[in-house]
Amino acid sequence: MKGEIEKIMKRFLFMLLACLVISVAGTSTASASTFDSLYKSASSYLGVPYKYGGTTSSGFDCSGFTQAVFKNNGISIPRTTGQQYATGQAVSKSNLQAGDLVFFKTGKSGVSHVGIYIGSNNFIHASTSKGVMISSINDPYYWGSRYVGAKRVKDFSAPPKVVQKPAAPKPDPYPSRVDIAVTLSEKLGLSATGNTSIFKDISNNHPEISSIAAVAEAGIFTGNNGAFMPEGKLTRAQLAKVLVEAFGLEGRTATNFNDVPNNHWATEYIEILYHNNITTGYLNGDFGLNDYVTKGQFQKFIDRIK
Repeated sequence: MKGEIEKIMKRFLFMLLACLVISVAGTSTASASTFDSLYKSASSYLGVPYKYGGTTSSGFDCSGFTQAVFKNNGISIPRTTGQQYATGQAVSKSNLQAGDLVFFKTGKSGVSHVGIYIGSNNFIHASTSKGVMISSINDPYYWGSRYVGAKRVKDFSAPPKVVQKPAAPKPDPYPSRVDIAVTLSEKLGLSATGNTSIFKDISNNHPEISSIAAVAEAGIFTGNNGAFMPEGKLTRAQLAKVLVEAFGLEGRTATNFNDVPNNHWATEYIEILYHNNITTGYLNGDFGLNDYVTKGQFQKFIDRIK
């Protein structure tokens, strides 16, 4: 009888210990899954359009997006990019953890863009051209050179992890008109006499108003029916005209591009680029008149201009 009682007590103690182990393991899992919750919330907004001053799923600006995602997870952060940059603990780029806020300088002064680091050198953010999307903090064509720093407003107690990008939307391989305006204003050292928009679709509070105003004053972009169309793209023919006029390129050498007839409106501009060794065309002998210029092609053109 005494032996049976001892056996029962041992079983009871074993079951109690097992419950305690399960309880502790459950607490650890909940802590480790905190970033999963943050990422699930952030990725649910992929594709939501950019809207200056936007704080809802109908449209976000960059800091409105980060504030909403953190709020969804019970974390309060300030509203603006500058205020968010002034909060939390500074983190070096080599010590980034998933959930850290990452900041960039997209204009001529101050921190002006923020996103959420999700691991594997990627961050999710509300971009002016594509809305909520995932980009690389080391993107050689844009974000890499504009990275400023990072802040940790909460330690999610989880190491950086590989997060699989959703199949869609894919990063846009083409620079937008506002991307090109920013690059040209910086390359040419342009500055506007006043940051006032002349375009009906660009407010005076647009984050890139200084660059847009500068290229407009320089006559590089004149818009279409009073609109700048910031998210629009340029064909290679249109870019040829923009570059020739922006940089005052001269000289002209005839080309043998298969798709560039002598009477085309862009022929002169393409021949000027060719004369200045800025373009060589495609390997198949085409120039690609109506192809949208890619980020890589645009960067090569800019690098070749002396």
